[in-house]
Amino acid sequence: MKNTSPYYTRTAQVLHWIMAIIFIVAWIIGFYSGNFLSYETDGSFKGDVITLHKNIATTIIFLVMIRIFWRYTHPAPSLPDSMSPTMKVLAHLRHLALYLMLLALPITGCLFSWSAGHPAPVLYMFEIPRLLEENYDVLEIVKPLHIYLSWAAGLLVVGHIGAALKHHFIDKDGVLTSMTRQPK
Repeated sequence: MKNTSPYYTRTAQVLHWIMAIIFIVAWIIGFYSGNFLSYETDGSFKGDVITLHKNIATTIIFLVMIRIFWRYTHPAPSLPDSMSPTMKVLAHLRHLALYLMLLALPITGCLFSWSAGHPAPVLYMFEIPRLLEENYDVLEIVKPLHIYLSWAAGLLVVGHIGAALKHHFIDKDGVLTSMTRQPK
């Protein structure tokens, strides 16, 4: 299947923007709780903030699975002819890296939570079933892994935003509008 429209489907657009908002909010909350709060001085407030982070971030697991299925069944619009073949390959590799990161981050977050003896809640409605009991050996691995992945994901997202803005304001090639508009 090939998408001959210059636009993503409305479903793809909605999933993209919802996931973008969730990722950015979860990233900021995680950064804030990890760098500016401590259990010694902030007590249960830090726990509440981390719980909020987990309840928001775990939704990405479900949304990214839906998004991957949707992308598989509804191909993306073609990239502009003005892009070189190398740039097109790099664009596809960056998108693949974003998808992988959007899977790896919540998975390592769940492993982090479970190995520390805590649940992985979703929107304060239910918990993802534990696949791991409390295990400090695993915690020593997944905690820094989750933190490093969050920084890498943050850089990928900043690069993604920068590329979208470059396409819109410098190249003026419709790449950004493919994710914001529908044909009339």
